[in-house]
Amino acid sequence: MAHPEHPSVAIVCPNSLSVMGLRQLLAGISALVSVDAYASVDELKEAGPDRYLHLFVDMGVLMTDRNFFLERRHKTIVLTTQEEHEKVLSEFHCLCITGSESHLVRALLALMQRGHAMHQTHPEARIPRKQTLLSPREIEVLALVVQGLINKEIADRLNISLATVITHRKNITEKLGMRSVSALTIYAVMNGYVDLGKI
Repeated sequence: MAHPEHPSVAIVCPNSLSVMGLRQLLAGISALVSVDAYASVDELKEAGPDRYLHLFVDMGVLMTDRNFFLERRHKTIVLTTQEEHEKVLSEFHCLCITGSESHLVRALLALMQRGHAMHQTHPEARIPRKQTLLSPREIEVLALVVQGLINKEIADRLNISLATVITHRKNITEKLGMRSVSALTIYAVMNGYVDLGKI
């Protein structure tokens, strides 16, 4: 069971690969969020579903006990495989898991920022900043990287050389221990370095 100060979320999905991927993304969004996984509704019921902040639920699982999740619709996020499914499931928050990685990261961040029905973020779910903070220039470079600019565009925008941009990017990845743009995006948004609407 999670520490009472830290929010917990549950993934209810029989597909182990999907669970592993979603767990990794959620851990990237917040190192303070505890993630539990269940293969079925029965397992979730036995564990106590009402202690979770969010329930990420496979669409097939949802269909086996729709009324159970309707009672918890404010915290249920249905994992769909097609955006068209979202129209059928209009009572629920939906997350299409077959899109690009960047689309999935943006959608997860938007859900976490809105806090669902409460429309508030959960301050305890922010990523703790590393002891070695980024320099102001590295923060500028990071923000432009996650906005999709390439190195030459960043150099032009900041009026610095291409070699300097490459050095800043190398320093950012070393300081944060993050190599993928998705991980950097999560870090930048959760630490307030870039607005979600700009990515």
